[in-house]
Amino acid sequence: MDNSKFTFKKKEKLCSRKVISHLFENGNSFYSEPFRVQWLRCDDKLPFPVLTAISVGKKSFPEAVSRNRIKRLIREVWRLNKQHLYLHLKQMNLQLYIMIIYSGKKIPEYNELDRQMRKLVESFSAHLKTVIQNNYSS
Repeated sequence: MDNSKFTFKKKEKLCSRKVISHLFENGNSFYSEPFRVQWLRCDDKLPFPVLTAISVGKKSFPEAVSRNRIKRLIREVWRLNKQHLYLHLKQMNLQLYIMIIYSGKKIPEYNELDRQMRKLVESFSAHLKTVIQNNYSS
């Protein structure tokens, strides 16, 4: 498999405060333990199928060291598992803005987080299919 697919470049990251606030005001929400995904369909032409931001709550993890560790782990498992979602989005001709919010109460182990991210990507792909089909059938 092409190794270039397993990257998480700066151009794939959602950094715009304006877009992030628009995402929370007008976006949809999806939950898969321990992640909440806030997502919004993008009408602009993006360099990647998804622009992603990752967040960990300060209320659950007051120490910045813990939050940064969790975000680093989430970025890594996202980098390795996002291709499944990218393929589905390419088939549906969709581009999205998404924010992945970790809502767990303890610092996760890598293997457990990887399993949860795979589950998230699969269930989110299925969720998108049903949402898109419902919008087009209405």
